[in-house]
Amino acid sequence: MNSKLYSRRLFCQLGIGFTLSVAIAACNTPSEPEQTEAAPLKVGLNVGNVPWEYEDEAGELVGFEVDLIEAIATALDREIEFIDMPFIDLFPALLSERIDVAIASITITEERLETLDFAQPYYDSDQSLTVRSDSEIERLEDMAGKVVAVDNGSTGDQWVTENQDRYQFAEIVRYEGLNPAMEDLAAGAFDGYISDLPATTYYVQDHDDLAVVERIPTGEQYSMMFAKGNPLRDQCNEVISTLKQDNTLAAIHEKWFGVAPDPDTSTVVVKPVPE
Repeated sequence: MNSKLYSRRLFCQLGIGFTLSVAIAACNTPSEPEQTEAAPLKVGLNVGNVPWEYEDEAGELVGFEVDLIEAIATALDREIEFIDMPFIDLFPALLSERIDVAIASITITEERLETLDFAQPYYDSDQSLTVRSDSEIERLEDMAGKVVAVDNGSTGDQWVTENQDRYQFAEIVRYEGLNPAMEDLAAGAFDGYISDLPATTYYVQDHDDLAVVERIPTGEQYSMMFAKGNPLRDQCNEVISTLKQDNTLAAIHEKWFGVAPDPDTSTVVVKPVPE
């Protein structure tokens, strides 16, 4: 399993609104030098998953979910070790306890809930079809006989596999991450890319040679994933509720998408833990 380790010490400034009492508690230094610190929170993620977790021009790990998990870790008074790995490897990494929590715009599904736990959702999403701007493809029906790319092991992969006969895709090619897929799409390696709508719309803003031409309604919800029975799930879930109630999560959304979240979405409304 190929992975990259990022270590990060949490500081007392989040750069976004956060409940004052929580922030102060996180920043207070214990007066007893013998106090034992909690182990770092091992967070598995798929770097390159714009705008959720990726490296900026300075090589810093940034993104919507990076801000979110850092706010949670601050509230829990934990440092973080970010461990980069292919999306498909996040699942066995949780089961083997190599990581404590996984973030990678992960959709809650009934199949995943059979073996893993999720906190409440914090983002509502759909799939999308992205093509080259000079392509004659304007909708899914135009992909008949064409090659489609997906993210390996994703819900987009699942949707394309289930609908291959319906839309007559000639071939499915699988990638580890959005960036290499988008680069190959621009280079003409395949005809269309089906992936999560928020990531594709964010990416094409700065790439005029690509265009999102169709939203594919799937009613997905993103959350962070844990091993079954891990009490960390409930701890993180409680903090997520607070971050919704004090508008911290809404501020993170506006930072990364340029607009406030709709008031009836999972980014704003406290939701039950999926079972």
